[in-house]
Amino acid sequence: MDKYMPIGNKFPRILHGGDYNPEQWLETPKIIDEDFRLMKLAHCNAMTVGIFSWMALEPEEGKYNFGWMDDIMDRFAQKGMAAILATPSGAKPSWFSQKYPEILRTQADRLKDLHGGRHNHCFTSPIYRKKVSQINRMLAERYGKHPALILWHISNEYSGECHCPLCQDEFRSFLRNKYDNDLDRLNHEWWTGFWAHRYTDWSQIESPSPRGEHETHGLILDWKRFVSHQTIDFFRNEIKPLRELTPDIPVTTNLMGTFPGIEYRELAKELDVVSWDNYPTWHTTEQPDWKIGVRTSFVHDLNRSLKQGKPFMMMESTPSTVNWQKVNKLKRPGMHLLSSLQAVAHGSDTVQYFQWRKSRGSFEKFHGAVVDHAGHENTRVFRDVAQVGQALEKLDEVVGTTVHPQVAIIFDWENRWAIEEAQALARDRIKYEETCISHYTAFWMQGVTVDIIGAREDFSQYKLVIAPMLYMTHPGVGQRIESFVREGGTFVTSYWSGIVNENDLCHLGGFPGPLRGVTGVWSEEIDTLHPDENNNLIMNDNSLGLFGTYRVQDFCDLIHAESAQVLAVYGDDFYQGRPALTVNRFGKGNAYYMAARTGADFLDNFYNALMEKLLLTRTIKAKLPRGVTAQHRTDGQNRYIFIMNFNAKKEEISLDGIYTDMLTGEDRQGILELNPYDVKVLKENK
Repeated sequence: MDKYMPIGNKFPRILHGGDYNPEQWLETPKIIDEDFRLMKLAHCNAMTVGIFSWMALEPEEGKYNFGWMDDIMDRFAQKGMAAILATPSGAKPSWFSQKYPEILRTQADRLKDLHGGRHNHCFTSPIYRKKVSQINRMLAERYGKHPALILWHISNEYSGECHCPLCQDEFRSFLRNKYDNDLDRLNHEWWTGFWAHRYTDWSQIESPSPRGEHETHGLILDWKRFVSHQTIDFFRNEIKPLRELTPDIPVTTNLMGTFPGIEYRELAKELDVVSWDNYPTWHTTEQPDWKIGVRTSFVHDLNRSLKQGKPFMMMESTPSTVNWQKVNKLKRPGMHLLSSLQAVAHGSDTVQYFQWRKSRGSFEKFHGAVVDHAGHENTRVFRDVAQVGQALEKLDEVVGTTVHPQVAIIFDWENRWAIEEAQALARDRIKYEETCISHYTAFWMQGVTVDIIGAREDFSQYKLVIAPMLYMTHPGVGQRIESFVREGGTFVTSYWSGIVNENDLCHLGGFPGPLRGVTGVWSEEIDTLHPDENNNLIMNDNSLGLFGTYRVQDFCDLIHAESAQVLAVYGDDFYQGRPALTVNRFGKGNAYYMAARTGADFLDNFYNALMEKLLLTRTIKAKLPRGVTAQHRTDGQNRYIFIMNFNAKKEEISLDGIYTDMLTGEDRQGILELNPYDVKVLKENK
């Protein structure tokens, strides 16, 4: 599909707005009046309301106050704006905790939380589920047919876990179901014979605790699965009355990038549209902005890939700074427009902020907002937001468009859970997520679009699939990779792959386990280097057009080339001359194995060679300076190209044709100049 329906079918625009908390200003109605004047000046067309509003909606159990919400919703409709209405379960009222203390979470040390903060409720608690369902039903009954409503925002940033007796019982039920009520099977899969940890009754199983069992990896892995499962089950409970009463209103919940606590690919199956909260740390002295741009692009692509290319939502971002980073740096001129359109370039049909107006007090009073404490439009940040709104109004035809990447990188939640628990190598340098992003970088720099997928997804639509450190292999994954390569695909994997099965049991018979046949190598052992040590990878086969020597670090896999062809060898240590890079011809395709962790220089050259070999499509044929990237979206007939400069200096590229600048209406050809932190949106003229 090349064109999806808008997020809100009755509102076919790129949504621009943010989290609005009028309940904080009910005692000063003139401020609310001013908010609606300023929203128009900022070119905002959609606001999210109701997050953390439970106490304002139900100040006492069974006593409701919807009047203020009625007024806000009606104002949205009168102003021609869209409303994204949130369910309030993310922060419960104090009366709720006082009357029903069982809803408070129990931590891993078995201590129960006090009331306070947010996201501190038990997802298993029947009374909490009942009350959430009740308030959500009332919202759906009251506002389900309201002309402003286009989307349900469910809770807020789901996270956390509970270890209370209710959750312990549910965890045991989860395990009984997974292991077909066979305790012997669980003991085998968790390898509980080690340290005499064998269970003889289901009641003996408890969640991991620093005061108890916390070293049985099968237990830890299944607990993480349970927490994710229970969160998603709670989400289903939340949306049940909404699905029943408002079946035509889509639902979402705001994800948190690569947050490890929930398997987002499973949660995404329950969402009509994916949304996420985007807070990059721009302008650090530790790395250039373009590298931060790479990481942000990776997560944007991940969120687009969660629904197989369907546009997503950037539900939260900051128009200026945040209040919780190590250094809360202001965005430099140009960065707000660039970072906003970066999301659109990768598939977002929204640019939204936390928050609309700065709170006067409490934890987030210094978090960035569209409207500062000064309370007027005469600020740099407000002008930046209005500029974004004006730009988005010129991009209506981009709404619903998508992209069809030829490349996929496997970034798998369960693989990360397992790999980060493994007592091996150098745990502080495993850095699974960073490793995946390092493989992604070469494609970003060349303007080649990439999907970020799970290990159990369909590979057939891609030319190239990359699986860095695929430590865990679920049943069937090895066979599907073999099928992909046999039919002509190109597969790349690395050291520390094919090590354990889905329950963290090591594969017997030689690593990389089920990937051994397709890669044509046997990994005998792996060397961990100290941070100040390195080795060398020496190319001895120029079939890819690569020459010379490259530095390697951290991990060196000592492999035997069984059916694979050796492309490079190690230059130092007792394994000097042994294979460091191989390729295995398998059916119609090829599988590459990187035995060592290399630097960016090798990854750039290696993947550039594969791009040429596989004739991968670049967004634009122009040579892109370092720190400049190009991404595109298409409706099947037209291509919308976003050229983004993440450097603090001017850059230029040479266009290969005539394009229309969608923000200015001008024709662009020849040399395209990019100011610091500049972005151009070009429509390809066919």
